[in-house]
Amino acid sequence: MTLHLPSWDEFASLPDDRMPLLEGALLIAQDEYPKLDPDESAQSLARLARRAARRFPTSGALEERVMALSRFLFDECGFRGNQTDYYDPRNSYLNDVLQRRLGIPVSLALIQIEVARQLQLPLQGVSFPGHYLLRFPVEGGLLVLDPYQLGRSLDIDELRLRARPHFGSSELDDRQLFEILQPSDTRSTLMRMLRNLKAVYADRDDVERALRCSDRLLKLGPSVATEWRDRGLMYLQVGHAKAASTDLAHYLWLQPDAEDAAEIHAAQAGAEYSAGQRHLN
Repeated sequence: MTLHLPSWDEFASLPDDRMPLLEGALLIAQDEYPKLDPDESAQSLARLARRAARRFPTSGALEERVMALSRFLFDECGFRGNQTDYYDPRNSYLNDVLQRRLGIPVSLALIQIEVARQLQLPLQGVSFPGHYLLRFPVEGGLLVLDPYQLGRSLDIDELRLRARPHFGSSELDDRQLFEILQPSDTRSTLMRMLRNLKAVYADRDDVERALRCSDRLLKLGPSVATEWRDRGLMYLQVGHAKAASTDLAHYLWLQPDAEDAAEIHAAQAGAEYSAGQRHLN
């Protein structure tokens, strides 16, 4: 069966509960690799699932099967976090991760989720602060795994320790920790992947590729005000004054009391003036 990738507009318009994670990740990769064969990546995942199914029984305790899947992917197949070059953009493209066996937390998690899905294991992603994690409901609680650290399980003390710097160094109670361990939907997961890529390309001064990521982010999350600001400022960098003015004005409409409102007003006015001058010329 051929895997058909829709356009970004078609994909972004899907309801959250009908948005397939694999197709979304492959759309991100297709932006960088226009000749990408999505079937090749889908078949690679299917082969991993078939091999995993032969390594451990399809019956038995689900928790044991989840841990066996982690051992299979990381110990036997050699998937691992790219400790040497974390900010290599290839760490975020699914076809590259499957080929190189190197990734970052969210891309490695995506592979685990997709292989688990084919094995009828309800593994879920968690958009945890810092590193993306995985969760699996077990009797009396959750099994939480770190795909960047070879799929090892994390106890509640380590989870609190990891979360603390992102919450003013205050201690999280059980309710707060449970809240941030809620499963991430497909849209949120893909937006996290795109933000990672946008930051990587911005740090490399590759504004065109960072702009591409911003465009995809706004298709998936048009209500996120900061994405309009970021794209507008990047449009200014590449000389698209009219587009910059439109985006920055939209940001100010969404966030009229933003802390950087005065700065963005000035940038928007400058972009509007530049666009007007070009029209006159």
